Amino acid sequence: MLDTPNRVAVEAPPLEGVESTKAPVRVSRPNLLTVADAKTMSLVDMTELFKDHINPGQLHFMKLLGFHKVKIETASGMYYTDQNGRKILDFFGGFGSLAFGHNHPRIIEARKQFQNEDRHEIAIAFMSQYASALAKNLAEIAPGDLDMVFLGSSGSEAMEAAIKVAERAAGPKRPKIVYAQNSFHGKTKGVLSLTDSELYRGEFQLTGNTVKVPFGDIDAIRAAFEADPEIGVIVLETIQGGGGIIEAPVEFWQQLRALCDKHGVLWIADEVQCGMGRSGHFFAFEKAGVVPDVTALAKSLGAGKCAMAAMIATRDVYMKAYGSPKTAMIHAQATFGGIGEACVTAIEGLNVMYDEDLIGNAEKVGSYLISRLNELKAKYPQIIKDVRGSGFMVGLEFQDFSQTLPALLRPMVALLDDKLKGSLSGFVGAELLRDHNVLVAFTEYNRNVIRLEPPLVCGTEHVDEFITALDKVLGRGIVRIVRDFIGSQAKK
Repeated sequence: MLDTPNRVAVEAPPLEGVESTKAPVRVSRPNLLTVADAKTMSLVDMTELFKDHINPGQLHFMKLLGFHKVKIETASGMYYTDQNGRKILDFFGGFGSLAFGHNHPRIIEARKQFQNEDRHEIAIAFMSQYASALAKNLAEIAPGDLDMVFLGSSGSEAMEAAIKVAERAAGPKRPKIVYAQNSFHGKTKGVLSLTDSELYRGEFQLTGNTVKVPFGDIDAIRAAFEADPEIGVIVLETIQGGGGIIEAPVEFWQQLRALCDKHGVLWIADEVQCGMGRSGHFFAFEKAGVVPDVTALAKSLGAGKCAMAAMIATRDVYMKAYGSPKTAMIHAQATFGGIGEACVTAIEGLNVMYDEDLIGNAEKVGSYLISRLNELKAKYPQIIKDVRGSGFMVGLEFQDFSQTLPALLRPMVALLDDKLKGSLSGFVGAELLRDHNVLVAFTEYNRNVIRLEPPLVCGTEHVDEFITALDKVLGRGIVRIVRDFIGSQAKK
């Protein structure tokens, strides 16, 4: 285990100009680890500290997938490098947080320059030129009248701000909010009321002013609007991430915009995961040629180097909510909203996105990725059920476990399909990492889906590397995949 220093009693110095009348206070120094200690920490120590101080239950799942055997030392572009010098291709992308890849040189340089110039970070008492510039850039990028910006640190915070501004603009007579089945909008208590997960909701007491509808069902939304005049807001992910990479057709969004206008309902588009160019458009809703009343960004807005998020509302909505001096401070930025270095990071990231045409790359190479996955679907129809998505937000759905087996075994195993959901995606993901140095992600609701969200710097050569690895895994057949996974667990 870690060898930490003994506690040392430190005598606090007397305040200058003040004569001490008491014995000096002695402060005991805790057994603190240093940055150097953290850098050289062993896997064994990392595991013990994670179990003791972070999340022992999560460690169970990390061990199942073999993630606990990896200590990342460095990262660059599309690759992590572990403690053994092994390069790991990143098709996980931090759930869409790494649009620019790992440690993009321009973003690193912008941050270094900011630090070297002793620039200011927290500007609560004063206005910040960096927050102002970032807000202007986001308003410039956002279509239509989306031009009022709230800066925060996480997707949940941005979505909380979105819900609050819309609810206030809708008014007290229309407090109800429509959300979708299999939605994910965050884990803080406000947006948790709009996140359709029994697991995440736990036994928390949530708000009751919500109405659930099936995702992408315009008739269900119309019926809800017509039945309940208290509905003032609807919130939807433009592409459902945790739901298994689920899109609605272009016509749905166009009809939704018209329906909201007819009934005076405000539409919030959650673009925390699918925004920032991931879909092949900066905002995924741009594909439909419509504009919501409020939207939210996070994840890749921090360019992989900081926590940054933004809510963007139309001026009309924002002014209704917070437009007077009396109401201006109801939901003003928090302490770290618009912190200097984070704003500089996001500003440089947005410029890199357009200078390097990363949105165009996501559309072009993302289409290539989907076409290559469809080739595997045709090759392994008993294993791959569906390939779907846009740009670099792609879902690879496997068949239920029973359907991957010989016909004689299917009826018996089908009884266990619900319990076995996610097992095949877990087996494949674990083998991709263990034997082929490829990292992929999973989904919350449909656990048969592997989520592919590589950085937007991904090239066709990276797609080919991933497809070759996946082909080798699937080509082994289900029996060998399962047997090898069981064998890997026995070696722990």
